Amino acid sequence: MKKYCIIFSLLLTGCAEKYTQSAEIDESLTFQTVDGFGASDAWTIQTIGSWQEETVKKAADLLFSKDSGIGLSIWRFNLGAGSAYQGENAQIQPFTRTECFLMPDGEWDFSKQSAQVNFMKEAQKRGVETFIAFLNSPPIYFTQNGLATNTGRGGTFNLKADCYDKFADFMAESVKGLQEKHGIKISYICPVNEPDGHWNWLGPKQEGTPATNAEVAKITRSLDSALTAKNLDTKILVNESSDYRAMVGVYQTDSNRGYAIQMLFNADSVSNVLGLKHVEKLIAGHGYWTNTPLDFLKKMRENLNDTLQKFGVKFWMTEQCIMGNDEEIGFGHGFDTTMKTALYVARCIHHDLVYANAASWQWWRAIGEDYKDGLLQEFGEETVKSGKLNDSRLLWVLGNYSRFVRPGAKRVFIKLSCEENPNGLMASAFKNSDGKLVAVIINYSDKDEAVKFPQKISEVYLTNDGLGNKLKRQTDVKTVATIPAKSVVTVVLNK
Repeated sequence: MKKYCIIFSLLLTGCAEKYTQSAEIDESLTFQTVDGFGASDAWTIQTIGSWQEETVKKAADLLFSKDSGIGLSIWRFNLGAGSAYQGENAQIQPFTRTECFLMPDGEWDFSKQSAQVNFMKEAQKRGVETFIAFLNSPPIYFTQNGLATNTGRGGTFNLKADCYDKFADFMAESVKGLQEKHGIKISYICPVNEPDGHWNWLGPKQEGTPATNAEVAKITRSLDSALTAKNLDTKILVNESSDYRAMVGVYQTDSNRGYAIQMLFNADSVSNVLGLKHVEKLIAGHGYWTNTPLDFLKKMRENLNDTLQKFGVKFWMTEQCIMGNDEEIGFGHGFDTTMKTALYVARCIHHDLVYANAASWQWWRAIGEDYKDGLLQEFGEETVKSGKLNDSRLLWVLGNYSRFVRPGAKRVFIKLSCEENPNGLMASAFKNSDGKLVAVIINYSDKDEAVKFPQKISEVYLTNDGLGNKLKRQTDVKTVATIPAKSVVTVVLNK
């Protein structure tokens, strides 16, 4: 058994070091294997075709580079439903309308969604291997109302009864085309996004449809057959629940769209997807609306993990951003470049990884506008003409995890002598497949802390509001790493 001691202390000028806290890492006690950290291309990436090439590359470097950026290892691609071809008749706001590889005349055109495809190629060049295709709606040609938005038609899947196999073939052919035409391998495809959304995807807003558990299972079975027929090894990801509460019970909907884990991964359920060739025992969900109050933040994730463990299902958190209940940081409006939002999200990441045992953690939009839903901020015509693009401390805080906790890492046991405090110190630790041990420490408090290691530290990286402190490497660190107030610090230990 290999154990490391970590000693937290305040460094007092002119005085000997006085240690106030300690922690133990036991790398022989492991939890989930981490599959990676990511974000999505919705919806800004479809507009970057008008950007200067250097601006596109700058954004790609910030998101995917393991040297100058945050090293995201997963990228979600929004496979479009074709609402862009309907203009105002789409009943969807223009910015969120999407193209489709399948054209109205039934022909395929893999030159569509070109900006998104090209950005996937930029991600691929920088080492991203896991691409997820997710759909908010079936193609407009197959929907019951001829639209890619639900328009309040109820809580069932907006798909014609005779189009399940056609929809499945569309997804499989899209995966095949991306691979053959563009060299992009889709690792996972999610056919239904947020099927339990209690808002029922009321238009005009964006593409989307609800679906019952039975409908999710039905399209999953059809898609499994279509992928097999085309000799594709892409896995099917279900079901991207909009709220953790709908994964373990009923929340603002009914049992037909609740209890997602129990219904999809229980052999006794008629809606189960077990035993299909392209389905792993893996479920995806979104972390919205469950971040406050703080006791609920932890309890909800513990409850989620209890149900996941009961049915032997792995969990990916595939969407999170700031919403109307996140009062602590001023709700969602207004892009925030500071640590205020970054620390708040770091606390969410910590709780998803430690208490829900999430094997992956993915932010919602990689690039947004004046809202707290983007890691980067673009400025419309100003970005097109001058290349203006804002980063955020949120971007770099996510990088404290994504750059250093690589796919294949295992979360390992860490215990502080003090009680973990969501308004103070929070720590998690991971052992990468190359043997490197990484500790990520969040200091939410107003008091500086320090960590003393009995063995030599390899690297320390700091993110806070200080000038230039964006995963800034700390120099001359041997055994003690300072953890400033309102910061996130990554410590890489010698093997």
